[in-house]
Amino acid sequence: MSHTIAMSIGISTAAVFVSLGLLHVYWALGRSSPSAAVIPAHAGKPLFTPTPAVTLLVALALLICALLVLGALGIWRFGLPSWLFKIGIWGVAAMFLLRAIGDFRYLGFFKTVRDTTFARNDSWLYSPLCALIASSCAILGTVG
Repeated sequence: MSHTIAMSIGISTAAVFVSLGLLHVYWALGRSSPSAAVIPAHAGKPLFTPTPAVTLLVALALLICALLVLGALGIWRFGLPSWLFKIGIWGVAAMFLLRAIGDFRYLGFFKTVRDTTFARNDSWLYSPLCALIASSCAILGTVG
């Protein structure tokens, strides 16, 4: 794979992570609360109610994923060895692949509960995005 293609995939993937991280910061700061469109539900009730602290932790994790992607590309390694970023990027790929597969009930491609707003969004947006992120990270894990 050419260096230009790898850079394009990596920068795009990092941008997705930063965007998702900033969205979680926005939610954590109370600017808007996550709705039924982004939280799985059962019998009309959300399965969980994320606290601002947990939402900020998710934001931090997403921003760390962006740094791992940039480190795998050779950008912003902070003097750390490249193999750390290779391991990290493969871990991110595995995590997002597992998220795309799901829990076989409320989220992922193989969910059985499909009649909620979240489930429809998950089928058309969230799970495909997770699969795309997993693929992108796996590709970056094989480069250089």
